[in-house]
Amino acid sequence: MDIKKLQTLVFDALEDVKGQDIQVFDTTEITSLFDRVCVVSGTSNRQTKALAAAVRDKVKENGGNIVGMEGEGTGEWVLVDLGDMVVHIMQPAIRAYYRLEELWGGKEVKMGAAKRTSKMTAGPLDEEKPKRSRSKAAPIEVTPDMMATQTTVDDEKPKRKPRVSKVAAELAGEKPARKPRASATSDAAVKKPRAAKIPTGARVKVASTKTATASSKEAAAKKATTRRKTAE
Repeated sequence: MDIKKLQTLVFDALEDVKGQDIQVFDTTEITSLFDRVCVVSGTSNRQTKALAAAVRDKVKENGGNIVGMEGEGTGEWVLVDLGDMVVHIMQPAIRAYYRLEELWGGKEVKMGAAKRTSKMTAGPLDEEKPKRSRSKAAPIEVTPDMMATQTTVDDEKPKRKPRVSKVAAELAGEKPARKPRASATSDAAVKKPRAAKIPTGARVKVASTKTATASSKEAAAKKATTRRKTAE
């Protein structure tokens, strides 16, 4: 299998399972054992195993060869040997400790450009897409019958009365009617109701005591005697 196609398949398989920090390095100038090294991180043992299984299945489906797989038991560091390419699937702590990028990272491959070149080489270059031909609509001939129907339709439409603006009405001498103002007499006619008087308590006559009545009788008797004496 072509190395560019192989690295594209591996990269797509790792992206499908949400692999983190995917890096591909060209090792042709460093060693003759393989041409590419891929390093990717997985957040858990389950994800590293899933990434390795995705790479294996993707390469097999496209006719590639799987040389071997190691580290599936623990899941901390899973290695997938594809012959011309070796994939290291590691957890972040293991990757930070071993630093494979410093060992094999002489020349990093930009996968965006690699995908474009692989797609261009996979399909024929001489094929051209068929151009769509747009047919122009034939012009419509206007007949006397069509003109007659149009005039009848125009005659049937009700005519709207033109609106007269305020400025035009003033210029014509017609002043707009104003709203009548309320007069002062009408306001005075409407009086507020008087407040009702609050009833006060009634006066209660208190009967005089025996001593008061006796004293009053004595005073009346004295006055009568004095009157008799003066009369004599």
